[in-house]
Amino acid sequence: MIDAIKFIDYVNFIKEALINKGVSNFWAETINLVIVLVLITLVAYVLDRVLRKIIIKAFDVFSVKTTTTFDDFLVQSKFSRYFAHIIPLLFLKGLVPLVLTDFPFLLRSFNDVINIYAVVLFVKIIRSFVRSTQRYLRTIERYKDKPLESYAQVVMIFLWGLSLFFIVYQITGRDILSFATLGAASAVILLIFKDTILGFVASIQVSVNDIVRIGDWIVYSKFGADGTVTDINLATVRVQNWDNTFTTIPTYSLISDSFQNWRGMQESGGRRIKRAILIKQSSIKFLKVNEIEDLKKIHLVSEYLERKYNEITEHNKKIGADKSVLINGRNLTNFGVFRKYLDAYLAQNSNVSKDLFSMVRQLAPTSKGIPLEIYCFSSNKEWANYEAILSDIFDHIIAAIPYFDLEVFEEPTGKDLNAFVKQIQK
Repeated sequence: MIDAIKFIDYVNFIKEALINKGVSNFWAETINLVIVLVLITLVAYVLDRVLRKIIIKAFDVFSVKTTTTFDDFLVQSKFSRYFAHIIPLLFLKGLVPLVLTDFPFLLRSFNDVINIYAVVLFVKIIRSFVRSTQRYLRTIERYKDKPLESYAQVVMIFLWGLSLFFIVYQITGRDILSFATLGAASAVILLIFKDTILGFVASIQVSVNDIVRIGDWIVYSKFGADGTVTDINLATVRVQNWDNTFTTIPTYSLISDSFQNWRGMQESGGRRIKRAILIKQSSIKFLKVNEIEDLKKIHLVSEYLERKYNEITEHNKKIGADKSVLINGRNLTNFGVFRKYLDAYLAQNSNVSKDLFSMVRQLAPTSKGIPLEIYCFSSNKEWANYEAILSDIFDHIIAAIPYFDLEVFEEPTGKDLNAFVKQIQK
């Protein structure tokens, strides 16, 4: 503990020496005060530099030897550097008021400055700790996809708010709310921090309702976002699109507007394939016996054709259908057999998930033909592999269509029209 009386006697030796030399009391006190303050400031500066190097070095060595990574994040966020400023601050807080005892105005000003600095330093230390905690939790599997930055920002906004109240009180000696009514202050806060408040509420709802996680693939057409969520904070959600560009989305829009989240697909057993091919309606027909025999050579439908042909023949005999006219009784069509072929093809395709729903269906006829839709799920969900599987399936379908005497509908091209004109001219 510093003996205040002895310390004042020590720091006044310049003043006494100057008075003995005939300098006036005012100038002697002023020169003595300036010199002493400069000396204390220099000592505090040297103390700060030395302690900072020692504490930072000790902290670095300690973080290397420990098994946890939390202290490594403390080092990265400069926690030890901010912490090292505490001792020089206490040094100034203890000595300078003793020197300024006879200077009330300077003493009040010093106390205001040192207290404000202490508040700012305290907030920086807490901010460093909060950031380190956020980064550390990000390394834990169950917290990787949580909007931790939003919570860290809420803590810091709260701390800076309290600090602002304290700083205003330190400078003016009055509570900040004495300048205006509580309602007016609330209105100003709501106006300034509108996006922050909305983002905070949205962050809580996003987390509680598990709407979006970091790493989710979302499509948000309104903002042109189509990619992976890389960051969620109070104000924005950052999305890295498939072309490696970035799109920022207001956090509160996640609960006010509609968007598509592909997490369900990523967590399921497959990725959906839902695409149709147009079949020319005039190519659909009843199958004759010889045509059925030819189609039996196709392995995937041979058993079906054998069983179905016997069943239909039995039925037609039972009702006495006159098969000299093909439309009478029950019949097989090339389109129906082709659908069964595709069912069997998808069932034996190793790239199509067997645990999820699969179907080949005929949609309502259109002016461009009858849509034949394939609905199934790719067992591989990775984008490039998925596209390759989908292409392979439809390559096979298009190549298989002529075997069933069917045609794919296509709009006439210039070449088709020229051939038609030449045919007429002949």
